[in-house]
Amino acid sequence: MKKFFALWLFVGGCMLNAQSNTDLLKHYEAYYKQMKEQGDIQGIINGMTHLNILAPSQARKDTLAYIYMSENQYVQALNTIGYDRLLDDSDIAIEVKAVSLKAVKQPELAIGQFEAMFKRNPNALVAYELAELYLQTQKLAEADQHIAYGLANAKDDMKKAFYETQTPYEVSLKSAFMYLNALSTYNKDKKANIDKAVDILDATLKVSPNFNLINLTKNELLRQKQMLQAQAAQPKN
Repeated sequence: MKKFFALWLFVGGCMLNAQSNTDLLKHYEAYYKQMKEQGDIQGIINGMTHLNILAPSQARKDTLAYIYMSENQYVQALNTIGYDRLLDDSDIAIEVKAVSLKAVKQPELAIGQFEAMFKRNPNALVAYELAELYLQTQKLAEADQHIAYGLANAKDDMKKAFYETQTPYEVSLKSAFMYLNALSTYNKDKKANIDKAVDILDATLKVSPNFNLINLTKNELLRQKQMLQAQAAQPKN
């Protein structure tokens, strides 16, 4: 009789717990939906976190990480899904890892994720990210491959935003690739290739006259050229 009573308590407790979890799940599903309707980002994060605790799934985890990334909370995004390259990662997971790793200044790790993105869906926008990262890591041959791809495949309606001014602005993606081409040319020989890089910058400026970063870079290259010329003109002892 005692054993039967203990078993009844155990089964009853499990049923109550299951009912409680079901109720909680319904509550947080409704809460999450309401937060989305209200545009309450922190509420959305809280709701998805609770849902993932109550009924864990990779899709929910990926969604939560994507929300963090969209809010520029890159460390939280990576803490949610990690940063390792996994063959069965969803497209969302790969994008979150790539963008977040770049944002936290881990270019070598970000490259692997962007390459996975490019392999699944080759396009000029991802090629730009890769070209920029390869330039940062001084892998110029790889950068040139993606620059060439971008110049050949960037559509006229594709834009790239820049933020070095107080007011962000956009230029054509092709112009952005031309700018990277100038940087790559310069980095191949920082003395002999200044004029070549400046010529590319001038051509880019004709396509996108509002490209402020071009003028900044061009002025810096010309300053370096003057320094080199001044050094060369100094008498040797």
